[in-house]
Amino acid sequence: MAILYELAVLGAPTDAILGELENSISAATAPFGLRLGEEIAWHVRPNVFDPAQTKSAAAVFFGGADAPATNVESLLRRGIPILPVVSDITKVQEEIPALLRPLNCLAYNVGGVQRTTSALLECAGLLPRQRRVFVSYRRDEARQAALQLFDAFSARLFDVFLDTHGIAPAEDFQAMLWHRLCDSDVLVMLDTPNYFGSRWTSAEFGRALAKGISVLRVGWPDSTPSIRTGTASRAELVPDEVDPATGRLKEEAVARICLQLEAVRSQSHAVRNLNLVSNIRNAVEQIGGQVAGVGPNKAVFVHLPDGRDVVVYPTVGVPTSMTLHDATTHAPDRSVAVLYDPIGLHPNWLQHLDWLGSHVRAARWVKASEAAWQFADWEA
Repeated sequence: MAILYELAVLGAPTDAILGELENSISAATAPFGLRLGEEIAWHVRPNVFDPAQTKSAAAVFFGGADAPATNVESLLRRGIPILPVVSDITKVQEEIPALLRPLNCLAYNVGGVQRTTSALLECAGLLPRQRRVFVSYRRDEARQAALQLFDAFSARLFDVFLDTHGIAPAEDFQAMLWHRLCDSDVLVMLDTPNYFGSRWTSAEFGRALAKGISVLRVGWPDSTPSIRTGTASRAELVPDEVDPATGRLKEEAVARICLQLEAVRSQSHAVRNLNLVSNIRNAVEQIGGQVAGVGPNKAVFVHLPDGRDVVVYPTVGVPTSMTLHDATTHAPDRSVAVLYDPIGLHPNWLQHLDWLGSHVRAARWVKASEAAWQFADWEA
């Protein structure tokens, strides 16, 4: 079975904590059709944790006296999220290596295994609210298959956008469609013979690439792949997997597409997060600062050249008021920034973000393209 995600337990966890954590993560990811130790690699106290760059990964570090730091320094440089956990918040200096102390630490005696599980899965992009998919198709060629895949993806706890389900009446349809596309991890294109003959499906495909969203091409038996789909992941259908009378797909084909979607989604999440962290690192180093690493809630801990520290929360997709609320809640005593990419967002949403930022002083919005500029004149 192919590994789709990679999780690691580092440091000095007790056997009891390990057992609790394994059971909790297994229960949380089972509804996705994923198994710990199978599709989700489970590395326990490895000598070296070296996850593939094309897979979403995260680690939890349990502190303790002389807890082995393995290759923590390398993981911090690579931007792999590390969740430091202490027995009690007053014991950070005793239990956590100096390299990890700049990151926010969780106390196991507050929230225990449930809080740790939720934080670790969030770092790996494995919470239901993070699993966003956009289905692109021509209604006159693949409507029934699109509805079938909508149900199958939803059953695996993906948040699925389908144009007939995701936009309320009286909305600006096209603006909302682009907005929802920006909030997706994967574009699933149902590549029927005339997919690129439509202006809208062609634009959906092109804008997904422009936004850095991964594409899973589901190829119909009578469709010749366009040269434009050369970088897309492919799930090819054979003739007997598409019912010519109803347009529905065989269940075996649906199951195969679901599994491939999970793999593409893991890679997309890993690459987009890596790009955002690299963007922050380049911006900060450009003005003479440093990045300490990525910690809980995928927060990037930044040291500015004037000595001040900022916690930056990179947003993959569409930022909301909850994004701002969570950022200030997770780092109440620190200077906080929320970094996002404004390209493709609904104009009304951008106005809302500007208005919100002018009224909430506890955190600041930072556009990805302006990160160095804004950090150079940072006001706490």
